[in-house]
Amino acid sequence: MSNEQVFLLPDVGEGLTEAEILQWAVQVGDSVEINQIIVEVETAKAAVELPSPYAGVVGTLHAQDGETLPVGKPLITILSEVSGAPEMTEPGPDREALLVGYGPQEGSGRCRRRRPGAPPTDQPIAPATERTAAKPPVRKLAKDLGVDITTVTPTGPTGTVTRDDVRRAAEAAKPATPAVAAAAAETRIPIRGVRKHTAAAMVASAFTAPHVTEFMTVDVTATMRLRDTVAARREFRDLRVRPLLFVARALLLALRNTPEANASWDEQAQEIVLKHYVNLGIAAATGRGLIVPNIKHADRMSLRELAEALAALTGTARDGRTTPQSMMDGTITITNVGVFGVDTGTPILNPGEAAILAMGAIRRTPWVVTDASGAEKIEPRWVTQLALSFDHRLVDGQQGSQLLADTGAFLHDPGLAML
Repeated sequence: MSNEQVFLLPDVGEGLTEAEILQWAVQVGDSVEINQIIVEVETAKAAVELPSPYAGVVGTLHAQDGETLPVGKPLITILSEVSGAPEMTEPGPDREALLVGYGPQEGSGRCRRRRPGAPPTDQPIAPATERTAAKPPVRKLAKDLGVDITTVTPTGPTGTVTRDDVRRAAEAAKPATPAVAAAAAETRIPIRGVRKHTAAAMVASAFTAPHVTEFMTVDVTATMRLRDTVAARREFRDLRVRPLLFVARALLLALRNTPEANASWDEQAQEIVLKHYVNLGIAAATGRGLIVPNIKHADRMSLRELAEALAALTGTARDGRTTPQSMMDGTITITNVGVFGVDTGTPILNPGEAAILAMGAIRRTPWVVTDASGAEKIEPRWVTQLALSFDHRLVDGQQGSQLLADTGAFLHDPGLAML
């Protein structure tokens, strides 16, 4: 006798309401084990692989690739052989669910079981008899270009569909008539996942927190020399020592004089919450949109530890493996627009934070330098621009200016950190 076990879509983040099915790793009839990855979903914060809380045979997939499913709705039904006493009918944190980190949460996805022979909770989606092999980014490209991926001739290894296959199919499907061609001059991209969350968060931040942005141009020649010295040290030889490391360090030191910038606004309690720790967010551009993972307790780290954390954070974001948990509870953020050759900008606050620092490109620039005798001369120096946006409800002009000035001072003369 088989038992139907229904796995509901869990809330894999904090307060998320839905997720898009990116790619199933199993099909109807496949055998699965506990903790085996069964599906990759994209939430408003990140792409996440979900493990199975049960062992058995896949009975029903309740959503197909590309569909958006609300949290708490049936995701997959797994059939298992049972004997003896009847199974649980009420949701609960059974042993298998706890093994993969899913227990009951109010308003979040849970696992539940049905008694053998009980009616199904919804109508199952008929599985496809054959599934086209393609990676999630290729499937997304096909969707964006309006190409039915099942009709594309694959040329990749082991019969997989590649990006070029999709583009060729899209080109071949272009209409020849001028009227239709004009209509096809636009591409409509559905707003969902990380992009949807980012858009909502930026609108909420821009129209909730009164932003003020201040700018500062800094001679960072001494910091660039320090970077070369640090990079040559034995303990840093296996790490990429970037200017971002020293900007992060300077900001963390400057926060000691301006703790008001490391705070949040509690609207309901009408309180300003000062944080006695710094979870430093680093804005990262990914294929799915902008994300801001953060380094927990960055203020307690040595320079070597901070360099390791930055390398791990950027590598994980680049590979698309950033978890929702790593993007929670940030307290202040740095965005490095300089990597795009941009000098400065007016960054928008990450929701829930009081300040964000934009770091511009570092360029060789003519600069007036005063020598030991007091004489002035023009020399080529390494120069960058910093832009600090802050929430004027929490941080007044003097405090914001002090934070920016202190950060710039540490970058201009790293020796000040020794005082």
